[in-house]
Amino acid sequence: MIDFQNVSIQFTGEDLFTDASLKINNSDKIALVGANGSGKSTILKMITGAIQPSSGKLLIQKNISAGYLPQEFINTSSLPIFDEVKSSIAFLNEVIAKEKSYHQIIDNASDENEKLKVIHLLGELDEYKRINDFYKFDSKIEKVLMGLGFDPAEFRKAANQFSGGWQMRIELAKILLGNNDILLMDEPTNHLDIESLQWLISFLQSYDGALLLVSHDKYFLNKLTNKTIEIFNRKVTYYNGNYKSYLEYKKLRDEQLRAAFSNQERKRKQTERFIERFRYKNTKAKQVQSRIKQLEKMETIDLPDFESKIEIKFPPAPLSGSVPLDIRNLSKSFGSNHVLTDIDFQIERGDKVAFVGPNGAGKTTLARIIANQLEPDFGRVIFGHNTFISYYAQEVADSLNLDYDMLDVISEASHDLTPGQIRSLLGSFLFSDDDVFKKIKVLSGGEKSRVALARILVTKANLIVLDEPTNHLDISSKEILQSALVNFNGSLVIVSHDIEFLRPIVNKVFEIRKGHTKMYPGDIDYYLFKSNENKTDNIQKRNTTPSGKKGQKRIEAEKRQQKYAATKDLRTELEKIENSIHTLEESKIQLEDDLGKEEIYSNPSLSKNKNAEYEKIKSELEACYKEWAEISDKLETIERTFDS
Repeated sequence: MIDFQNVSIQFTGEDLFTDASLKINNSDKIALVGANGSGKSTILKMITGAIQPSSGKLLIQKNISAGYLPQEFINTSSLPIFDEVKSSIAFLNEVIAKEKSYHQIIDNASDENEKLKVIHLLGELDEYKRINDFYKFDSKIEKVLMGLGFDPAEFRKAANQFSGGWQMRIELAKILLGNNDILLMDEPTNHLDIESLQWLISFLQSYDGALLLVSHDKYFLNKLTNKTIEIFNRKVTYYNGNYKSYLEYKKLRDEQLRAAFSNQERKRKQTERFIERFRYKNTKAKQVQSRIKQLEKMETIDLPDFESKIEIKFPPAPLSGSVPLDIRNLSKSFGSNHVLTDIDFQIERGDKVAFVGPNGAGKTTLARIIANQLEPDFGRVIFGHNTFISYYAQEVADSLNLDYDMLDVISEASHDLTPGQIRSLLGSFLFSDDDVFKKIKVLSGGEKSRVALARILVTKANLIVLDEPTNHLDISSKEILQSALVNFNGSLVIVSHDIEFLRPIVNKVFEIRKGHTKMYPGDIDYYLFKSNENKTDNIQKRNTTPSGKKGQKRIEAEKRQQKYAATKDLRTELEKIENSIHTLEESKIQLEDDLGKEEIYSNPSLSKNKNAEYEKIKSELEACYKEWAEISDKLETIERTFDS
């Protein structure tokens, strides 16, 4: 369908990537990965024709239609969003235009034969409309808009009256309904809440065309992709498997590269020492020349960046009271919009709570009230003994001192860090070398947000409130922040739709939806499972009728699908661990056999090495057994809930 043949692209004289050769077929679901600025968005734009290769060929099959969602988009249309989406669907426009032209011909025709001929064509067009679900498109548009979080009451609101994030959803609706052969999406999840994200994943899982996705959301990529394209060191490489499989393969590949590089460097140094030692000895001239040629012929090994992973830790949080935050009967309105009504919410010391729910439900409003950035209309916000709050939101970045450079901003927040430690911290948030000396006033909005987030990490607080902290971070930076939050010994409130980011952090989920709230006493997977369970219960209630045999079968099938979806990932993990246990047990048996052999136990050095290897395998087996038991318990709990 799409064929890159030795494609290279340059910007300002520098190569983004060179000699890229790859094919995209009509059923491929591809994750396009690489560091910021490596050329991911460029590849999408090349396929759309907006950018031409510097060299090589990009061949695209004739009549292929591509739906493209850019990272940023401003819609100036004054059409209502329903009409805006409908007007973008080529099939509908073609049919409507053709029908209109036929009616004009009929109205103006003086020749009866010509009129009859066009009436016949109009009948064929009606049949074509029926076969192609023309009359169902309004319903399809409604379903997609609602799936993306729009309320039916907003369908008549002009597109240009929505914020940037909602405008991106309008564009997303257009390409999802456009019957495209391939969808090119650049960070499609940035402006979605968890519910809309789940709906989009479900929609794309049943999508017939190809997908090429750029995203920092690992959960999204793992759910949808079966292949991965990596841009690294100006090379484009194709891998089979989803993003998780790619990371496993990459880790193994990088270890092999490092071993090959070390081996090559050892040989290089040995050869250079020989050349230096015997360069001026006539008797060794022939051997020296031979070694010089060996050096020249040595293949260059491109080594990935093996810098040790930066680990950032929060300073120890001061001990708060057992209940650092207690909210009672809280309400907040903006004009006639009642955002929060009679909210009761409590955090116990050490709780890490995710706020979830549709956009506009009040998550950010509640976060701002907790952070003392906004006053409630009614109710009480009670802070416990010794509670110190630190707050991050994108607008908080605007409160940074504009005349400070990045080093100043961080050192102001913590006097305990050395300049080297501050540079390492800023490096983990994508600032390197002389970047750290830039004044805050010259930074982009996203860069300011990253500096503000880095500042949070060194602030001594025991209740941290974070509102969408991952929006401007790549996968590596997200992992660094995630690790720091996992190890943070205080309490945490986090507004986020990033499931993979939340997964190891939170122990409770607080859902805010249309004025109603509910606390889920478990992690994000527990919340997803319970919310799916609630949807199944609602389906059962809607479809329970006296004559409902067929309906009951459908409900049971839906429940089986829900059970499969809820347990699929756990079963895969369980199978992987069982394979590891099998391999380790075989190795353990072999080592036990070896340790009983005279040639080994009579050799102290060999016996010591074998015993060390044996202890290591025992330790790994113990860890595997523990992980197997934990996952088995989790799987059993989910299955028991469905079966009951």
